[in-house]
Amino acid sequence: MNQTLLHWLTRTVGSGGSDLHLSAGAPPMARVLGELHLLHDTPIDSDAMRQQLKALVPAWQGLDHDDAVSIAGLGRFRVNVFAQARGWSSVWRCIPEHIPSLSDLNAPACLTQWLQHPHGLLLVTGATGSGKSTTLAALLAHLNQTQPLHILTLEDPIEFVHASQRSLVQQRSVPGHSADFATALRAALRQDPDVILVGELRDLPTIQLALRAAETGHLVLATLHTRSASQAIERLVDVFPGEEKALVRQQLSLSLLGVVHQVLCKSADGQRRVAAHEVLYASAAVRQMIRDNKAAQLPNALQTGAQFGMHTLAQSLAQLRAQGTISELEWARHTA
Repeated sequence: MNQTLLHWLTRTVGSGGSDLHLSAGAPPMARVLGELHLLHDTPIDSDAMRQQLKALVPAWQGLDHDDAVSIAGLGRFRVNVFAQARGWSSVWRCIPEHIPSLSDLNAPACLTQWLQHPHGLLLVTGATGSGKSTTLAALLAHLNQTQPLHILTLEDPIEFVHASQRSLVQQRSVPGHSADFATALRAALRQDPDVILVGELRDLPTIQLALRAAETGHLVLATLHTRSASQAIERLVDVFPGEEKALVRQQLSLSLLGVVHQVLCKSADGQRRVAAHEVLYASAAVRQMIRDNKAAQLPNALQTGAQFGMHTLAQSLAQLRAQGTISELEWARHTA
C-alpha cells in the first residue's frame, strides 16, 4: 500500500473519527461515531508500518507500548503499539486540540458545585471510549480557569495538555516522569498540591493512596472502568483484603464527593455523539449505605435523590429520547 500512516491519520481526523486502527495483514479502519469503517480494502504491510511507527513514535520499545505524540498540522494522539499474530499493529486515539468546557459536554450541573470542595474524591466512570478522559480534562480546565490552585496530574500517557491559567498545572507521565502511579502519588503528597488528577485507579496501592490524599485535604479527580455509579463503590472496596474492607468503607464514606458514570450515544441526526450520565452524590444517606456495606441499596438512592442532582442512567437516556436528542433505536440499544 502506497499510503502512509500520516495519510490514514489525516483521513481519520478529516472524517471526525475517534480512533484509527492499523493492523498488519488487515485493511486500515477508523472508528467514527462509535462504529468501525473501512478506509481502504488493501491490507497493511507490517514491515512498512514498523518503519513509519519508528519515525512517529521514537520512544517505542517492547511488544506493548503506550505513548502520546503531537504531529504538526494534524494534532495530538494517544497511541498504543502492540504485536499480534500477523505482525505489528497500532491504535491511534485522536485527542481534540481544544479542551471542551463542561457546558460543551452537557455535563451534569452538579459537577461545578463539587469542584468547589477543597478536598474529597470525585470519580468519572464508564467503559473504554465513553469519554471519561475528556470529562476529566474539562473538570481540570474549569478549575484551572476559575481558581488559584496547584494542580498535579498523573497520567499514562499525558493526553490533553493544559497550560497554566489561574492555577499552576504540572503534568506527569507515568511511567516516564515517575516509576509507577503509587510512587508518583506518594511523592505528590509532598509536592504541595491542591488538586491531584489520577488518570485511572487501577490497582490497590494507587487506590489506597488516592483515598489517603482525599482524606488529608486534597481534591482528587480520577476515573474507573465500571458499568454504573454504584458499581464504582463496590470496585474500590473489593480490591482490598477482607480484613481491611470495613476501614476502607469508612474512609470512602468520609472522602467521596460523588460519582458520574457516562455512556456515549449517537445523536438522532447521526452527526455527533452525546453523553448520558448517571449521577451519585455522597449525601448523608449514601455515606451511611457505604459505611454499612449496603451498596445494593445505592440504585434506590439514585432514583430518589433528585433533590441532590442524582439520577439513574435510565432516567438520563429517557430524557434524551424525550428531547429528540437520541432516537428510539439508540435508546433501546443502551437500555436492553
